[in-house]
Amino acid sequence: MAQSFHSTVGSRHYRFKSLAELMAKATPARSGDRLAGVIAETAEERVVAQMVLADLPLTTFLNDALIPYEQDEITRLIIDDHNAKAFAPIRHLTVGDFRNWLLSDQATSEALTAVRPGITPEMAAAVSKLMRNQDLILVGKKCRVTTAFRNTIGLPGRLSTRLQPNHPTDDVTGIAASILDGLLYGSGDAVIGINPATDNVAQSVKLMRLMDDVIQKYQIPTQSCVLTHVTNTLEAIEQGAPVDLVFQSIGGTEATNRSFGFDLSTLAEAEAAAQSLNRGTVGRNVMYFETGQGSALSADAHHGLDQQTCEARAYAVARKFNPLLVNTVVGFIGPEYLFDGKEITRAGLEDHFCAKLLGVPMGCDVCYTNHAEADQNDMDNLLTLLGVAGCNFVMGIPGSDDIMLNYQTTSFHDALYARRVLGLKAAPEFERWLAEMQIFQDMETHRLNDQLPAAFANSLRHLPKEPRHDV
Repeated sequence: MAQSFHSTVGSRHYRFKSLAELMAKATPARSGDRLAGVIAETAEERVVAQMVLADLPLTTFLNDALIPYEQDEITRLIIDDHNAKAFAPIRHLTVGDFRNWLLSDQATSEALTAVRPGITPEMAAAVSKLMRNQDLILVGKKCRVTTAFRNTIGLPGRLSTRLQPNHPTDDVTGIAASILDGLLYGSGDAVIGINPATDNVAQSVKLMRLMDDVIQKYQIPTQSCVLTHVTNTLEAIEQGAPVDLVFQSIGGTEATNRSFGFDLSTLAEAEAAAQSLNRGTVGRNVMYFETGQGSALSADAHHGLDQQTCEARAYAVARKFNPLLVNTVVGFIGPEYLFDGKEITRAGLEDHFCAKLLGVPMGCDVCYTNHAEADQNDMDNLLTLLGVAGCNFVMGIPGSDDIMLNYQTTSFHDALYARRVLGLKAAPEFERWLAEMQIFQDMETHRLNDQLPAAFANSLRHLPKEPRHDV
C-alpha cells in the first residue's frame, strides 16, 4: 500500500495520500498540472507539501516507486541501474538536506560527478521543487557533462548551437542558404539538424547526404542529424546513408514512449547500429534526444504524476544511451502545459538542472508558440539565465522564426549575443575552424568578418538561379 504523508499548520490538517500526490502538490504552479488535476489547490497547500517533501529521506524514492516496477520499464531502468556505492555519501540526507548540500561549497563539480549515478530522477525532481531559480542556476553551473563526436561539447566557458535549417518544402537551396547563414554567425557546432517537412526514409536519406556533403566539402568539425523517427534512421543505416547521430523524442514513462512508437530495446539497437559506422573523430556519443514537459500528459501516459517529475524520468532513458545531445523543447508543446513566460522560464531552468545533476548533456530550445502568453523578451531572459547556468547548447534558426514548425525560438544573432555578453565560446574544434575560415575578425569578441570567406564565395557563384524542389 502506498505511503501517505501528513502535516498540520495551525488548525488546518493536510494529508497527501501518496508520494506522487505529494510531489505534484509541491511543484511550482503550471498549467499542465492544473489540466491534469494534480496541482495544489492553494499556495499554502503548495508550501506545506514542500515542507513535508523537504523532511522526506532520499531513500524513500528507492522504496516507493511512483509507477510500479512491474508496470513500467522506465521504473525498472531507474531501479536496476541505481548505483548504491555512488549514493552512499548522500544516503543519510533528506530532500531538504540534499538541497543544502548541493548549494554548499562541499558540492564541487567533482563531488557532483561522483554521486550522480546514485541520484534517481525522482530525487532530482524532488529537490528541484524546493529551489528558487537562482538555486537551479548555481547548482546547474557546477554540474559539468562533456560529450564528443567530431567536436567536444559541454566544456566550461563554452556554449554550442544547433544550426536548424528547416524548410517548409525541404527545398535544397533554402536549406543550404540557412546553413550558410548560420555558419557565418558561428552556429552549428552542436549539430546541423533538420526536422524534415516530409518524414520518410527516402527524404531523410536525401537530407543526410546533403548535410554530409556540406560537412565534408568544407571540412567542418561538426555532426549532422535528420530528426526523423528512430526506426527510419535504422532503415537509413541499412541503406548505407551517412548517419552521424540517431534522433528520437523520448518520455519518462513506458506508455509515453510506446505512443511514440519505440521502447528501450529499439534505442539500444539504434545506438549499436550508429556505433558500427565509426563516423566520429574525437568521440563516440551517437544519440540525440529531445524531451519536453507535458509530453506524457499529452499522451495520457503520465500515471497521475506531475509533468516535471515525468520529464525528469525521461533523463533516465537519455543517460542510459550516452547521448551527444539532449534538448528540452521547453515551450513547444503549448500553453496548455506551460502557460506563459514565467512558467516556461521556470521549466527551462528545472530541466537543465535535473538533467545535468543526472549526468545528461542538456541543451534547451528556448522557445514558445504564438498562442502562449510569452514573447521574445521572455526568451531573451531564459537564454541569458541558461547561459549563466552552463547550458550545453541552444538553437540557432534564421530570424528566430521556424517557418516549417511554426514556433518562435532563438536565432543565430541570439546565440552570438549570449556568447558575447557571457564571454562564452564555441566548441574548441569548431572554434579553430571558424578561425581558419576567417568567419570572425576577432575570435575573443566574436566580431564578424565583413568579407565572405573565399570558399563560401566560390560556392555561391555556382548556386542554381531557380529554386530546386528535388530534395
